[in-house]
Amino acid sequence: MVEADSFLHLARPLGPAAVGSQPTTAPLNVIIQPQAIFSILDHSLRRNTDQERVIGTLLGVRSEDGQEVEIRNCFAVGHTETQEQVEVDMEYQKQMLGLHLKANPKEVLVGWYATSAELNTFSALIQNFYGGQGDGTWPHPAVHLTISTDPGKEIEARTYISAPVGVTAERAADSAAFTPVPHEIKYGEAEKSGLELISGAKDNKDRTANVLTDIESLERAIEEVLAMLERVSKYVEAVIEEEAPPSSALGQFLLNALALAPKVDPEDIERDFNNHIQDVLVVSYLANTIRTQIDLSNRLATAALTMGAGDGLGGAQTNGTASEGNQRGQRGGRSQRGGGGRATES
Repeated sequence: MVEADSFLHLARPLGPAAVGSQPTTAPLNVIIQPQAIFSILDHSLRRNTDQERVIGTLLGVRSEDGQEVEIRNCFAVGHTETQEQVEVDMEYQKQMLGLHLKANPKEVLVGWYATSAELNTFSALIQNFYGGQGDGTWPHPAVHLTISTDPGKEIEARTYISAPVGVTAERAADSAAFTPVPHEIKYGEAEKSGLELISGAKDNKDRTANVLTDIESLERAIEEVLAMLERVSKYVEAVIEEEAPPSSALGQFLLNALALAPKVDPEDIERDFNNHIQDVLVVSYLANTIRTQIDLSNRLATAALTMGAGDGLGGAQTNGTASEGNQRGQRGGRSQRGGGGRATES
C-alpha cells in the first residue's frame, strides 16, 4: 500500500483548455474497492495468449472538490496493441459506459486500468482519451490504475494522474507526464470476511474453500481475539522486563482500549450470558411453533377446499343422472302415447 507522504507533487504545464474554464491538477487520494481489483484480475486471466496486457474503464465516485476518488466498478474494453500502433474499441466503450451509468446513476467515469506497470506512448494516448473533454473526465484528471499480474509474484497496484506536455496540440495528444498519487484498498467487515475465506483457498491443492457456519465463524473470531491478547501480553511483559523498547503511543492505545472494557465480575458476565442464551432459545422455540402452526393451518385450508370441490362435483353428477332419468322417462311416455294412437286407427 502506498503511503500518503511518499510523493512530491509539482505543478505541470497544462494542455489547451476551453475559454472561461480551468482543468483541475490538484493531487488526488484514490480509494480502491476490492471488487474492482477482482474484476481486473478476472479480465487478465481471460485474455488471449498473445496479449501482454488488457485495459478497461474505471467507474466510481468523486468528492465535491475532486481531491478524492473512489473506484467502485470497472469493465473491460477490447484493444489490439503492437509495437507500432494500438487500436481501442471506443464505440464499445461508449456504449458500455452509457449502460453502466444508467444502472448506477451515482457513479461517474474516473479513469482506466491496465494490467502492466509499464508506461509508454500508447499509455499516454489512452490516458489523453479518457481525460479529454466530452466523453472523458475533464476538467478532472483521469486516474490510471496499473495492476501487476505476474504469476508467482505479489499483486502490486499503482495509481497515476497526468497532464499533457507537448508543445503543440498534435504532440500533446500522444504525450503525457504521469505523476504517482497515493492510494489505498478499503473494505468493510463483510468484505474482509469474504477476502479471508478466499485467501484460505491458496493453501489447498484444489483451490477451494468451504464456507464456515455461524458457530465456526464465532469460534475462529474468538481464537483470533485470544491470539491478539496473548501477543499483547507478551509485548507488555517484554517491556516490563526491559527486553523490548517501550512505545508511548502504543501504551496510550492499549490504555484506551482497556478503558472501554466494562468493569463487571466474571460471575455476572456468565450469568447474563446464560440468561441471553435462554432468551434466544425461547424465541427460537416460539418461532418454530408459529411456523408449524402456519403450515398446519395452510394444510387444513387446502384439504377443506379439496373436499368441498369433490362434494360439489359429486352433487353435480347426481343431478345430471337424475335429469337424464327424467328425460328418458318423458321420452318413454311419449312413445307409449304414440303407440296407443296408432292402435285405435287400425
